[in-house]
Amino acid sequence: MRTLKRRLRDEGTEHRARMSPFAREQAAANLAEWIYAAPFRLEYDVTVAAYVPVGSEPGSLAMLDALLDRGVTVLIPVVPPGEPDRLDWARYTGQQSLTRGRWGLWEPTGSRLGAEAIRAASVILVPALAVDKSGVRLGRGGGYYDRTLTGLTADVVAVIYDDELVDSLPAGPYDVPVGWVLTPEGGFGALG
Repeated sequence: MRTLKRRLRDEGTEHRARMSPFAREQAAANLAEWIYAAPFRLEYDVTVAAYVPVGSEPGSLAMLDALLDRGVTVLIPVVPPGEPDRLDWARYTGQQSLTRGRWGLWEPTGSRLGAEAIRAASVILVPALAVDKSGVRLGRGGGYYDRTLTGLTADVVAVIYDDELVDSLPAGPYDVPVGWVLTPEGGFGALG
């Protein structure tokens, strides 16, 4: 199964690399717009965990700013030092609050809130290379998100491009399924 997942990751990464900058920018704009039509309550007392996309990942800082515009508290992951483990979290307060962290990933400059901070989130937006219709998520393979999402009751939404919602993906015993996808053309869709 590891070989199959590795092949699927490679294919997904190559497919994204072939996307035109225009297509990625249009998809990012659409995803940000969908935040205003979210099927979840997004108001002043709600916390949403999200991520800053890197490379060709779907999403944008505009999507995070749309969450702020809705009045929610936005948490962004901070990759901990050492071996893969649960993600740490910090509050996103706008683009000016970001700096480069481990592996060159963007992360907030504010106080680290710890791995347990994600328990305050009622909605969690996660990156994925693909998701199947039963909720199996194909990530990058480090296991950070699966470790982080284990045991949470929040609505977990994988943000993907429209053609990355597939019929089936291989699932391992530690893979944590997602309940929703968010795609540029289709918006929010429940899975399962």
